[in-house]
Amino acid sequence: MSMRLAVPKGTQHRTKGEFVYRTLRDAIVKCELPPGERLVIDDLARRLQVSSIPVREALQLLQSEGLVLMVPHVGATVAPISHESVAEVFTVMEGLESVAARAAAERARPEDLDALEDLVGAMDRALAAEAHEHWAELNTRFHATISRLTAMPLLQEMMERVLDRWDRVRRFFFAGVLVHRAQQAQQEHHDLLDAMRAKDWARLEETIREHNRGALAAYALFLESRLAPAAAKGDR
Repeated sequence: MSMRLAVPKGTQHRTKGEFVYRTLRDAIVKCELPPGERLVIDDLARRLQVSSIPVREALQLLQSEGLVLMVPHVGATVAPISHESVAEVFTVMEGLESVAARAAAERARPEDLDALEDLVGAMDRALAAEAHEHWAELNTRFHATISRLTAMPLLQEMMERVLDRWDRVRRFFFAGVLVHRAQQAQQEHHDLLDAMRAKDWARLEETIREHNRGALAAYALFLESRLAPAAAKGDR
């Protein structure tokens, strides 16, 4: 493994296994360990200055999350980002957000919605400055904030996990998809917030559906455009 592993700073871990798991998970989500990268246990143990045992435990956990593939007699690799995995992210996101946005709108105080509006305003400014990476970080915070307003810990935990998956997808396809779709997505954020304020449930559900399915269509189209040249070469 030639890629450098960045150890997260400022985080306390109770065990070596948790330390290894969090470090590897963070690197995979950020695409510092890209899809298809081999994960050699002895090499990881040496780099992280631990024994092989916590590395094996961490890889098993990451396998259960679908972030690592374990192939008998071959070893572990970072899971690929396929059309199916992208579809799963946005399908699950749509379902969770449909519940979260309505529950948040029902519970939210005016100042909660004002805070969301401030976030959307910051995202507008980031787009105007073409600061797409900052916009993406604010986007994650926007969706996570909605889930927190539900006061449903399980839903919040599930949303955080799927947002991590989205973060991995958007980082991998950053220039190919997110930069081009950000303006449309931002208008949908405005529409979503307006529907929450109005408690217009039909409009809210429709906006969430368009938001997630539009994103999925953009990523699927980009994936197809990348696969087509490879397929053409294979036909020769």
